[in-house]
Amino acid sequence: MPSCALCLGADGRDRVWAWRWRRCGDMWEVAAVRWLLLAAAAFALGLLLGAALPPLLVPAASAPPPALYAASAGGGATSPGRQRLRPPSSTASSGTLPPHAPASLIAATGSDGAVSFVAPPPGRRTVVEDGVYWGAQVESSLPPGYGDADAERWRRYARSAPLARLEADGCGRTYNRLAVFADGERACCRYRQNIDQLQGEVFSYLLARELGLPNLPPATWQPVRARQPRWSRVRSQLALAQWADGWPVVLTRFLPELRPAHIPPLLRGPARRLHPPDARAANATDLPELAQWSDLLVFDFLTANLDRFINNLYNLQWNPAMMEAPAHNLARDSRTGLLVFLDNESGLLHGYRLLDKYGRFHADLLAALCVFRRRTADAVKRLAASGDVGAALERRFRRAGSAADGDDAETNEVDALPPLPEKSVQILNERLRLAADHIEACERRYA
Repeated sequence: MPSCALCLGADGRDRVWAWRWRRCGDMWEVAAVRWLLLAAAAFALGLLLGAALPPLLVPAASAPPPALYAASAGGGATSPGRQRLRPPSSTASSGTLPPHAPASLIAATGSDGAVSFVAPPPGRRTVVEDGVYWGAQVESSLPPGYGDADAERWRRYARSAPLARLEADGCGRTYNRLAVFADGERACCRYRQNIDQLQGEVFSYLLARELGLPNLPPATWQPVRARQPRWSRVRSQLALAQWADGWPVVLTRFLPELRPAHIPPLLRGPARRLHPPDARAANATDLPELAQWSDLLVFDFLTANLDRFINNLYNLQWNPAMMEAPAHNLARDSRTGLLVFLDNESGLLHGYRLLDKYGRFHADLLAALCVFRRRTADAVKRLAASGDVGAALERRFRRAGSAADGDDAETNEVDALPPLPEKSVQILNERLRLAADHIEACERRYA
């Protein structure tokens, strides 16, 4: 352009002007040809790239996943399809099942962090049945634990077998003793100066029996009777232990192969949750322990036990690694995989007095649970409907404390402990109703 401007600005002689104008026209023609050629090359290159790049950048189409849950933007009716559901940000990280989603779906997290709900593979569909209950696949894998027959055998044995010695180590607190019977059988003897703690231990055990929980080792109670022949070999050790004659002790069968038990990763973080989608997504090897944890959360809610999961939760404010530490007063039998619920003395009495302080922890843990053992849920509903768990515990208390066939009258232990206080019975009835309501709410949600 500057050269043409120079030509057009030349002197006024016609011949020179005409020659220079012709020269400028030639330059414009050359430039136009060059631009046309460049545009044609760019167009051809664009066509080439448009044909070659899509197969490299777009993944090949695949068959849609089975029964993928799809929801309309307005939250209306749902239908199967390929659309992936993106839950709200408040639930995307935990994989909360939408209200209208079939309960049989499981949560799956994609590489982009989005949560989808898909049908489980065939081998996983019996993990949870009827919405919120552990299925036959899980129930058949659980260790049998201890039942009423085991409790009765232990009661008869521990109240009649002669004692050989009392050992100071092996059963926890200072006043406790490891009792060794003449035939080598062992028992942890719990001695407390506070009768509330002994009542809590005994009535928590009887409640577990009423619920059908197999995770508490067999236990019985009896007063110390130094003058009886079966106690004669440990009289001097009773004095060293500072056990008062006539004071009750709880004798729990000793289990030799116990190992520390840890809180499952599903229940460690602030978004702790064990609902049907979480159960179906869990590793198969973890399912037996998760099913036992579901019983533990229900049991500790009912008794307001402070010395197990609540202990870890409360101490989290001082120790950020507390949830990775072994659970307090919980052990795992290395031979069978049974979770053993130990030291339940804070339940039903001491724990109830502190509900104003710790009640929110219990409520949060129960809310985190929405999959149950059917037997446990049925027992909770039955006791809640009766409205009188006190009568059921009283019957067990009298039966467990009565004299066995062939025992003398002195072996009747009903009067060794006071009954469960009426205030505790009222609170337990209320907590049974709360637990039953929660189970039914889970049933409605995942039906």
